[in-house]
Amino acid sequence: MGIKTVAIHSDADVNSLHVQLADEAVNVGPAPTSQSYLNIPNIIKAIKDTGAQAVHPGYGFLSENAAFVKVLDGIGVTFIGPSEEAMAAMGDKIQSKIIAKESKVNIIPGFNGVVRDVDHALEISKEIGYPVMLKASAGGGGKGMRIAWNDDEVREGFKIAKTESMASFGDDRLLIEKFIDNPRHIEIQIISDKHGNTLYLPERECSIQRRNQKVIEEAPSTHIDERTRKAMGEQAVMLAKHVKYSSAGTVEFLVDSARNFYFLEMNTRLQVEHPITEYITGMDLVEQMIRVAANQKLIPKQKDIKINGWAIESRVYAEDPEKYLPSIGRLSKYIEPKSTKGQNEVRCDSGIVEGSEISIYYDPMICKLCTHGATREEAIENMKRALDSYVIKGVTHNIPLLREVISHKRFASGKYSTKFLAEEYPTGFKGHSPNPTSLAQLASMAGLIHAKHELRNWAWGRGREALLKEDLQGKAPHHWEIFVGVQGVEETIPVKVQKLGKTANGEDEFEIHTPGMASFKTSVHWPLESPLISNKFDNGEEVTLQYLDTLPLGFRVQHLGTKFDIT
Repeated sequence: MGIKTVAIHSDADVNSLHVQLADEAVNVGPAPTSQSYLNIPNIIKAIKDTGAQAVHPGYGFLSENAAFVKVLDGIGVTFIGPSEEAMAAMGDKIQSKIIAKESKVNIIPGFNGVVRDVDHALEISKEIGYPVMLKASAGGGGKGMRIAWNDDEVREGFKIAKTESMASFGDDRLLIEKFIDNPRHIEIQIISDKHGNTLYLPERECSIQRRNQKVIEEAPSTHIDERTRKAMGEQAVMLAKHVKYSSAGTVEFLVDSARNFYFLEMNTRLQVEHPITEYITGMDLVEQMIRVAANQKLIPKQKDIKINGWAIESRVYAEDPEKYLPSIGRLSKYIEPKSTKGQNEVRCDSGIVEGSEISIYYDPMICKLCTHGATREEAIENMKRALDSYVIKGVTHNIPLLREVISHKRFASGKYSTKFLAEEYPTGFKGHSPNPTSLAQLASMAGLIHAKHELRNWAWGRGREALLKEDLQGKAPHHWEIFVGVQGVEETIPVKVQKLGKTANGEDEFEIHTPGMASFKTSVHWPLESPLISNKFDNGEEVTLQYLDTLPLGFRVQHLGTKFDIT
């Protein structure tokens, strides 16, 4: 769009990617968010010093802070987002439920007011009927939320939710509503201009969550039919128009098994998962936000909004995938997956590079990894390939969990709810447990790696002419019979590897045999500097391993997202 940019950053983010990409950058304070990214006076000074004309808040920090919008209005700087009034109205969960009811939007049964104390919370909970959800009025992202199934859990949850709410949002007000068991979390993206035009875009499914925070999203949803999509979209538009909303926003709903839907909240900002909507609609939401802020009319009409294919987003976090604890450290190796089909089917929205540090001060998200396909099945396969080829070293990450969920038969069926992770991994995610097919593939690839290592060791120190001569004379190693030990598997697996010769492009060609799997021929391009090894098996399935480390008696690889020691 030809717009010059100014990035603000804290001391901790001085070398961040967004700082390097911007035309200018201004340090707004120390690492703690209260002293930098939430420090309105320092940010206003940066705006004045650089002469910035508009502010895009992203999707965190001050993105839903009406007081910040008011300050910007006071100095004549455009906020790329909704008005102060609309944000204040919809940013408060208590007020937004009242407005939703006035707008004829379906709402969850509950108490539409401020809960005074524990006794009041108990009284309300008994009137609504258990289970109930205690929620922070001022925020989201899973913070300040507790489910209570009885009086004791209300007493405990009330105290915890108030404490979390105050710590996260500076506001400890709570609301209570009926908790819908086994719901699906589905949201409608809207975009409104300042001329009375509002569009709703196809829904996003956000039901794969941990601790009420989204992990995997997809668009559209397998659960929503055209009739429900239209009804949800029209209610979202009614709500936006009721508060004279302008900019991008998201209306979130809980949807039960019968496709009854209930208003949850409205996010008055750009959502983290906006890329998957952009994938299936072709609409650049950030560009539309900027155009709306510049008082331009929306050009597309509702009839122009179509669904093109399917898109999935995996939130890659620096965290322990079992206990969801953040992992900090420096990225010693970092390679993002790329589109391989010439169709832009893979998109990485990240703010880091190799050498970046994941700090204790901010959200541990590494990347929003998105894939697109003509069908849901194709989008899933593209996501599998992208996760398998995503190289992250230096911190623990949740790719093992993401890879397992994407491959899960229940996810493939599209029949899941917000309870998916709790139900499928009740004691925590422990990593991929190989089935006979994946174990045979892993053993075959391990045999191939062993053969390549042996050939490299043999070639070490020989000149090029000697190599060619001895290879032609059959003196080079060409046959291996090995027993592969896989971490977590009791018995070793016999693997036979035969070097057949060279392919037309000069690659070594092998035949590999593993019990339980047909013999297959393969040639593998594996440069010494690359951690990725790919092979296409006879059944058409392509498997990509990551070579992680050399061990005293073997090596460590990553297969289907999970690390395995091979001996």
